[in-house]
Amino acid sequence: MSFVGGHPSRRDLAALCLHRGAGEDDRGVWLPTTGHRSPKFCTLGNRISPTHGRGGPGVRSPESAGPEGRPCRIVSVVFFVREWYHRRVASRTRSLFAHVPYPLMDTLDYQGDPGLFGPDSVTWTVMGDPATFVGGIRALLIQSAHPEVVAGVADHSRYEDDPLGRLSRTSAYVTATAYGAMPEVERAIDVVQRTHRPIKGVSHRGRPYTADDPPLSAWVHNTLTDSFLVSHQTYGPEPLTVDDADRFVAEQTRVGALLDTDPMPDTAEALASWLIDHLDVASSPGMKEAMIFLRSPPLSPGVKIAYRILYQAAVATIPTRLRRVLGVHRHLGARTIGRLLIRFLRWTLGGSPSWQLALIRVGAEVPDGRFLTEPVIPPPGWAPRQGE
Repeated sequence: MSFVGGHPSRRDLAALCLHRGAGEDDRGVWLPTTGHRSPKFCTLGNRISPTHGRGGPGVRSPESAGPEGRPCRIVSVVFFVREWYHRRVASRTRSLFAHVPYPLMDTLDYQGDPGLFGPDSVTWTVMGDPATFVGGIRALLIQSAHPEVVAGVADHSRYEDDPLGRLSRTSAYVTATAYGAMPEVERAIDVVQRTHRPIKGVSHRGRPYTADDPPLSAWVHNTLTDSFLVSHQTYGPEPLTVDDADRFVAEQTRVGALLDTDPMPDTAEALASWLIDHLDVASSPGMKEAMIFLRSPPLSPGVKIAYRILYQAAVATIPTRLRRVLGVHRHLGARTIGRLLIRFLRWTLGGSPSWQLALIRVGAEVPDGRFLTEPVIPPPGWAPRQGE
């Protein structure tokens, strides 16, 4: 998508970025972005690019030298290195999730709408960190341990033929329910319900299943919640307190309620116990096929190296009973290596752009240093289009 002059439409606004060049005032100028049909933002490089000239934003000039009058060149070098990695890692990351339209493309039309959670929620903090990469893999692994759930995937999904499409759809659902305004949340829920409605069959052990059956929905929902929480506690910037962990679990029940999910434990301890002691967990042909795929999905060589680290980091957090059912083993040092990779991803990617966009939508303060993107600030006089 590209922006063609004039005032941005509601679809174009999310693809604009505030860009401060050398010699400009703090108001900045609006520039279009091109390429993917998803919001892209000016990265740190827009503040430090050599094209801005000496003394441009992000590169300290002799006039802004250190205490002894020397330019702070080390700081500039660090910014350049970080930007180099940011561009490459962000580009490869976006390519994994760019197989469906971005779910928050119109989110700035819903000014002040906090969605299901809002800026003071634990959910926005947890879901905005790169540790969710581990959480997503962990959830898929544990979900495979339920024979009826995995049978529904094996019998009705094309994940082996279109793995990135399924990944993108799942990511879009999680993004919309976490950060979307209520109309975007409702659209995401409607998509899931329409997709699940025709999915029904019989598992290898003779049990009938339907994708919208509340207990099966509970297995999918609860594994997602537990996995994002455990991954944040293990690989996040700092663990949540017991109270905040419980708050996160309780917040996530709002999503499950929209899908008629039942049961949904509302504390972290109760949720973990529910998963570990679940009576329906067992090995199955569908699980074995899913595990083969999850161990080595069709990714490019560079991405697959990172994926293998994230995969082992996810396995390292799965409870013993579930690991035995899945047939996976913890590798020595997997957590340590996983933490190092997540720290690198946090350093290169910063917080989720969807989190930043949601903060702007509700008019909340955008924390300094949390994001590697410039704020998406509407220009003077901008207002959403009416009647669309």
